[in-house]
Amino acid sequence: MSIAQEKLDQIRAQVQSHLESRPSPALTAARREALESTIRGHLHANNAVIVAHYYTAPEIQALAEATGGCVSDSLEMARFGRDHPAETLIVAGVRFMGETAKILTPDKRVLMPTLEATCSLDEGCPIDEFSAFCDAHPEREVVVYANTSAAVKARADWVVTSSIALDVAEHLAAQDKAIIWAPDRHLGDYVQRESGADILLWDGACIVHEEFKARGILDLKHVHPDAAVLVHPESPASVIELADHVAPQRRLFVQPRRCHNRPLSWRPIRASFTSCSRRRLTSSLLLRRPQARVRPVVAALIALGWR
Repeated sequence: MSIAQEKLDQIRAQVQSHLESRPSPALTAARREALESTIRGHLHANNAVIVAHYYTAPEIQALAEATGGCVSDSLEMARFGRDHPAETLIVAGVRFMGETAKILTPDKRVLMPTLEATCSLDEGCPIDEFSAFCDAHPEREVVVYANTSAAVKARADWVVTSSIALDVAEHLAAQDKAIIWAPDRHLGDYVQRESGADILLWDGACIVHEEFKARGILDLKHVHPDAAVLVHPESPASVIELADHVAPQRRLFVQPRRCHNRPLSWRPIRASFTSCSRRRLTSSLLLRRPQARVRPVVAALIALGWR
């Protein structure tokens, strides 16, 4: 077993332990309404705004937008917080998202519901090990993905999102510069294949994207042969090869509008389905578990491709 796989297994165990120790009792409608009213009052009293990630629960996404906040990817969350007049940002996401918001807005107070919410890409790229890795290859430009700690970002020459990763790699390749890429080996492999850049990959991965299997996509394609497959470039190469469209999160939410009522096999994480469905798309989204159907989407079946 590789060191990277051992880390992923450890992180999976940590996540499972956390979920088991944090039961989420169902809220009555009255209790939910009371909580939302209290939150609205605190936001107003403290000149605060909620910036939430696509992966948060539907209730959090709805509350963020209803109170003047935003729902987006980590970079747009930070940009929104920078440009919003609120003095306090409530970041509903994982730890590196709060750090990114603070980097872009050092003069504002940034609060998070918990610092225990974290990302396996971040956890799988500790600064001491990564620094040693970079020091062993001083001739290479260091490019890191946004899903990293502030310390890892500070060690890098370039910090990219999935939207600009390919552009940056092509820019460096045109200058004959070799690259260290971290932390996601799948996104790095995709960028390497598309750009032809000389890339040395840090051996990290997202525990969620690791679960997406080509077999699951093929099974759904057999049932829905006309469905378009939308895939994030963090997915394994075997999944990307089956995609009709490969794009970062925000562009994946735009792509269904261009499919002209064609069914879509939607591969990102479950909560992203909520964000996509709330955009009133005309195409059908395919979600693996029928009970997760969300209106006004016609059909719901996400290609998660579980083993």
